[in-house]
Amino acid sequence: MAKPNQLNQSMRTYHRYLGFFLAGIMAVYAISGMIMVFRNTDFLKNVVKIEKTVEPNLKAEQLGPILKMKVNVEKEENGIIFFKGGQYNVQTGALKAEKKELPFILDKMEHMHKATSNDPLFYLNLFFGASLLFFVISSFWMFLPGTKVFKKGIYFTLGGIILTLIMLFV
Repeated sequence: MAKPNQLNQSMRTYHRYLGFFLAGIMAVYAISGMIMVFRNTDFLKNVVKIEKTVEPNLKAEQLGPILKMKVNVEKEENGIIFFKGGQYNVQTGALKAEKKELPFILDKMEHMHKATSNDPLFYLNLFFGASLLFFVISSFWMFLPGTKVFKKGIYFTLGGIILTLIMLFV
């Protein structure tokens, strides 16, 4: 096993260079995380109008994949299916819809942030999550335990844990 001084130095070195390496991805997750707080609003979203002719006689559930959005039928009247944000003429195949989307780069950032196990990005998300966990642990090796700054750091850590518990249970 490494000497404590050598372990401290190694942890500090790994912490430093991993931090530099992940600076870009941390910025992406920070920005997309803040934007996702407003996902139930129209903040930063642009209206995209869709007008196209598709196959006639489609069912409402077949429109969702075409539009790349959820289609909940509000009513059907005179061969026209009305749904939130649009309408579809069953006889002619005329499809009109509006949807709200984030700008391209912000949409890509949000997609990466929300990647699931079905997405190839999930391996990178797991690596990033493990790296953040390493940052949490290695931060305790940044200062010697007997120093004032370490003791103050422990108080801040306890404050952060208490704030986290409050946020989780409120």
